[in-house]
Amino acid sequence: MRKLIVVVGSAGVLLAPLQVRAEKPNEICLTYANGQFEPREPTVPADSPLTIRVKNMEAKAMEFESETLKIEKVVAANSEAVLNVRAVKSGRYEFHNDFNEKARGFINVQ
Repeated sequence: MRKLIVVVGSAGVLLAPLQVRAEKPNEICLTYANGQFEPREPTVPADSPLTIRVKNMEAKAMEFESETLKIEKVVAANSEAVLNVRAVKSGRYEFHNDFNEKARGFINVQ
């Protein structure tokens, strides 16, 4: 009977270390005061994560919502919230205060 010997070369066993590049998210700071968002149409680069910081300067809660970005968050009176969004493609994404439909804006992604 013959014996089968398998030799594994070291080149096949060693794997090059993988580099993971974590992209720093772009950040938008929105202020909600007097029933409106400011700025109303911020612009950010496409294809990278996005952080949206919403500062509610009003004496009552508001709900930041964007159906197109699939996010929503109630922001208590006189406080702020941070929302993290996946990398987004170029486009114009609407947002609003769900408690005040007249308060609207757009995030321009280019």
